[in-house]
Amino acid sequence: MRTIDADIAAREFQPVYLLYGEEAYLKNQYKKKLQHALSQPGDTMNAAYFEGKNINPGEIIDLAETLPFFAERRLILIENSGVFKHPCEALADYMKEIAATACFVFVEEEVDKRGKMYKAVKKAGRAVEFPRQSEKLLVQWILQRLKREGKKITQPVMRLFLEKAEDDMEHIDKELEKLACYTMGRDVITAEDVEAVCVSQTTGRVFEMVDKIVARKQEEALGLYYDLLALKEPPMRILFLIARQFHILQLVKELREQGYDNKFIASRAGIPEFAVRKNLAQAGRMTAGRLKSAVADCVQAEEDVKTGKLSDRMAVELLIVKYSRMSSGALEIRGEGRQKDIDAPGV
Repeated sequence: MRTIDADIAAREFQPVYLLYGEEAYLKNQYKKKLQHALSQPGDTMNAAYFEGKNINPGEIIDLAETLPFFAERRLILIENSGVFKHPCEALADYMKEIAATACFVFVEEEVDKRGKMYKAVKKAGRAVEFPRQSEKLLVQWILQRLKREGKKITQPVMRLFLEKAEDDMEHIDKELEKLACYTMGRDVITAEDVEAVCVSQTTGRVFEMVDKIVARKQEEALGLYYDLLALKEPPMRILFLIARQFHILQLVKELREQGYDNKFIASRAGIPEFAVRKNLAQAGRMTAGRLKSAVADCVQAEEDVKTGKLSDRMAVELLIVKYSRMSSGALEIRGEGRQKDIDAPGV
């Protein structure tokens, strides 16, 4: 990112830039920076935009070879083309001899770093990855944003906000705007403000649902599942996120038992560091064997849907019911109008 900022500041541009990675917000910001620096607003004669996997390499190369009209360079912006995942020999070869008046900007979600196209772009210009940001960087960015709005936030409230907004900067940006409007006239953001206006993402809702599952609060777990269905979330996506969460719980449990700290666990599990504590607490409610079985049952549920044995909605529902009910080894003691559940050991 700093290399792009340096190029813009010095007005010394590379012939090609590749912006890729999971963090869509930052990719979009740097795409706009390069657009603004490389072309004039509204200049459709010297700036061309292509999107999707059906681009025509020959057309793009011809355009790059065409001299710009009363401008220093011609900008060719290409988004989500897939040429960094699937071979595109013509464009890969052209990256070795880009016209001096042309500048390419590729914006992609995924790339194959072993591919010819990636290697050609990296050699000819800049390939910049935009990964999910660390907790430390997110906190710094949020504090800067709040400072511009004249707002303050305590550490516990910041943690609550991040638990809801997670590490998606685009979602965080929207939630910060909502908080700024909601707290107009006040300079301190409270936990009540966050609870009132901030919306958890789907992954956060699935985390809450798994929390109810491992706590064996079946009615609440199913209620959260039906809420997600009402929001038009596909059952198979919900299943994927449940499986992902059980896998994360299995991993963080193993790593903590091996003595690793939160930073290492976050890196290995692919979660923000601030989320490790909650995941460890959730994992502590299940044995390693039960977590392993849960992951295996998620795989089986997917297979049952794909082979037509169960509908997608029913497969997820049965999975939730199985792991949110009281242990089959639970004993019921009845007497004198009272009932008590005793869990079998090791479950």
